[in-house]
Amino acid sequence: MKRWLILVAILAAAGAAAWFLTRGDDRGGETYRLVEVARGDVEEVVTSTGTLDAVTKVQVGTQVSGLIATIGADFNDRVTAGQVIAVIDTTLLASEVRSARANVARAEAERNDAQRELARTQELFREQLVSQTDLDKALYTAESSAASLVSARVGLDRANNNLKYATIRAPISGTVVERNVDVGQTVAANFSAPQLFLIAEDLARMQILAAVDESDIGKIVEGQSARFTVQAHDDEQFQGRVRQVRLQSKVSENVVNYTVVVDVDNTDGRLLPGMTATVDFVVSRAEDVLTVPNAALRFKPTEAMLAALQARRAKMAAEGKGPGAAGANAAGANAAAGQGAPQAGGFHGSGAGLAGGAKPTLLWYQDDDGTVGARPVRVGVSNGTVTEITAPWLQEGLKAVAGVTGGTVSATTTNPFQTQSTGMRPPPGGF
Repeated sequence: MKRWLILVAILAAAGAAAWFLTRGDDRGGETYRLVEVARGDVEEVVTSTGTLDAVTKVQVGTQVSGLIATIGADFNDRVTAGQVIAVIDTTLLASEVRSARANVARAEAERNDAQRELARTQELFREQLVSQTDLDKALYTAESSAASLVSARVGLDRANNNLKYATIRAPISGTVVERNVDVGQTVAANFSAPQLFLIAEDLARMQILAAVDESDIGKIVEGQSARFTVQAHDDEQFQGRVRQVRLQSKVSENVVNYTVVVDVDNTDGRLLPGMTATVDFVVSRAEDVLTVPNAALRFKPTEAMLAALQARRAKMAAEGKGPGAAGANAAGANAAAGQGAPQAGGFHGSGAGLAGGAKPTLLWYQDDDGTVGARPVRVGVSNGTVTEITAPWLQEGLKAVAGVTGGTVSATTTNPFQTQSTGMRPPPGGF
């Protein structure tokens, strides 16, 4: 047992000695994860979901209560404006019309009698056979009976209209997408008009009501193109165009959304009301441009890479091929901070010759001979996976560095008695 402990102690001491003797010297042997600069199209899109619906829909209700006697339209039926689509039983309504007519006849008789009585009273008053009070009473009775007749006639008009309302007609031409009643069902219109049918005016023109997050709504404008897919035809993309960005906001689960209305052509009738659409609003597009995976633009060099780059710069300065050592040190410091611009031999100057636009970004790459360098590029349209890059020196097929996959991750060595890392450098977050 003691011999075993002594052996462990000797091995540990040897390992510690080796670490102290070699620390800081192992700065090479790095291998890199490379990605390729390619040519293609890039689109920046805002993705949302919405529901397909008809542009114009009308809810057909009833203004009278009663029993549904007949149904003249069913689901998916095409109807024209004025077509009878339902009839409510008119037995009670017809009785109300006859009763209203009798009330009008009675009111007319009372008015005629009151007028005759007024005429007699006026004649007697001129002969001073009745008092002023009698005359006033006869005048009031005549006026009251005339008003009662007007009220009775209004009642008759109401009863006739209710009888007409028992016949329900389509208010517009379109397609019946909902039918909520059957023959024999009783509908009540005492408090609110019940919905009997829902008619879509024209299903050849539809719209999508898409909910867009407040962080993306600023990228959506009227007239903007959009494409969408539906689960029923998941292998096909449909086209649309933004008609309206509604100012009314809606809060759902503490997220503020705005409704964007997208016009859709549905001439072939394959899109149905209520379908869920996944919509891509095309914000910007670049065609036939050089692109690189975003991981290459997020890459941060290791200290060993910066030291090697700085050494090459100093060597070139000594040979009279570049700026002096002071400039090399400044360039290395700028590269470590992700600033500045590389110069010849792998680290190129201030980025002169680049097109205008965003601030230059360093792109680290590996030459065919394995030399790693960095040059400035300008970034353009990004789809979240790849990004457009521009620079006079760029070529299709260039190998860009996207990560360190082996060797020393940084110039600082590790203690062998501490927990060892895998050697992989986790990529920084966010492009």
